[in-house]
Amino acid sequence: MKQNTCIYLTIYTLLSFSIQTQAAMSEEVVEIQKQWAEVNYMPDGDAKEKAFEKLSNVATQIRLNHPQDAESWIWEGIVYSSYAGAKGGIGALSLAKKAKAAYEEAIQIDGSALNGSAYTSLGILYSKVPGWPIGFGSDKKAMKLLKQGLKYNPEGIDSNYFYAEFLYEEEDYLTAKNHLQKAKSAEPRTDRPKADEGRHREIEQLLVKVNEELAD
Repeated sequence: MKQNTCIYLTIYTLLSFSIQTQAAMSEEVVEIQKQWAEVNYMPDGDAKEKAFEKLSNVATQIRLNHPQDAESWIWEGIVYSSYAGAKGGIGALSLAKKAKAAYEEAIQIDGSALNGSAYTSLGILYSKVPGWPIGFGSDKKAMKLLKQGLKYNPEGIDSNYFYAEFLYEEEDYLTAKNHLQKAKSAEPRTDRPKADEGRHREIEQLLVKVNEELAD
């Protein structure tokens, strides 16, 4: 996989949660989502890493309080994935493994929870984490999981963006462009304007790269 040569994780997962989906989550999980957004947009550095460390402990406690709720497992995974991205290096791999376990448990409980976001999130992990013998990364598994996430959320901004990002790394530029266009046309998330703004910037940046490759 392309990321095998780099130990650092760059996982900043902004998932597509509608107002209706938020209403289905416990108040504790909604609060984790809000705190995560605040920490995720902090400047990179020690303060951000420490904030994610603290938030990961809170997320784990909430998951312990709601062990049968797939949403609590998903958000524990998101926090640990983001913590891994902030930490980087070999130490990030143990955090990525915790995120992986959380997503897998969420899928076992209810794979459709939060529009199938556990599949997309787990697919991102498999695509970003180094492969054997360093980590568990796998392009084959990543593609399967990202496609499954798309089945649950075919019009989602994030499910399409992350699949397009993966396809770009796989040099499938035309298909990547198609999914970027779908991501760009996704319905705005009125409850998450900041997340949409950031994602659209990333879409435009990746579109530039894809168009450059297609023009060659």
